[in-house]
Amino acid sequence: MTITQLQYVLAVAEYQNFTLAAEKSFVTQPTLSMQVQKLEDELDILIFDRSKKPITITEVGAKIVAQAKNIVNEANRIKDIVDQEKGFIGGEFTLGIIPTIMPTLLPMFLKTFIKKYPKVNLIIKEQNTENLIRNLQDGHIDAAIAATPLEIEFIKERPLYYEPFVGYVPPNHRLGKLSELVPEDLEISDVLLLRDGHCFRDGVINLCNATKNYDEEHFQLQSGSFETLINLSNEGLGMTLLPFLNTIELDDKKKQNLKFFKNPSPAREVSLIYHKSELKVQITEALYDVIASVVRGAIAFQDVKIISPLNK
Repeated sequence: MTITQLQYVLAVAEYQNFTLAAEKSFVTQPTLSMQVQKLEDELDILIFDRSKKPITITEVGAKIVAQAKNIVNEANRIKDIVDQEKGFIGGEFTLGIIPTIMPTLLPMFLKTFIKKYPKVNLIIKEQNTENLIRNLQDGHIDAAIAATPLEIEFIKERPLYYEPFVGYVPPNHRLGKLSELVPEDLEISDVLLLRDGHCFRDGVINLCNATKNYDEEHFQLQSGSFETLINLSNEGLGMTLLPFLNTIELDDKKKQNLKFFKNPSPAREVSLIYHKSELKVQITEALYDVIASVVRGAIAFQDVKIISPLNK
């Protein structure tokens, strides 16, 4: 039994196809198939049921796959130990970021991080929270930036900052004359939302649902971008809520439509999340330090109430 064989088993388990697993593992399909077969022969069991399309994992195979993940992760830690001992911060590191955070946060820290840690090959992927969680579990990304708390057993969360919700309310709206907002002011049928799949949308629904019930059939206007929601709001189609960092670059005219909440302001917790195995932890720590330091000056809010990103 070898680490390479276990890596091939994990690839087949993920892609449920020997050809695709070989392609993703950068080997030929006969080489990968032969190594998986050798492992099955050595253990005298079948890990995969090849008679089905797509390939399925046998009952005992599922147990082997679960243990193989642990073994491969622990093997990878050896290089981490050496790198940490040498004080080396470098190598490939894949970071996932949710769409409602990526456009505002990435420009704030990326240049600083690259300059400070030039030996890190940082690969950044924009993905929703569901995909980030799955890819963290499967080892396809090393860390992610997402709204928390998620409270998932295999994930560690380190809060980076707390970002208040800000109302965008045009003058002709029923709330247009208020100087400040409270959650009780909100009517969910009157709030323009991001489309389903965005955790910020779920946070807005949770905020509104904390004080009154809502009928989800009222949701007719949904978009994938805050810019579109602002434009719809300006057309008199309702109000919307924005994360604080999304308000900084608005022009002066649009900023006149911003309304903050009375303290404690509803806010989302934004964290650096990573697998509890803590692979490449030295790079994770470096990322945390850089991001936290650059954002700390932009967000000075202290009195906030965290709104869950999950629609529970």
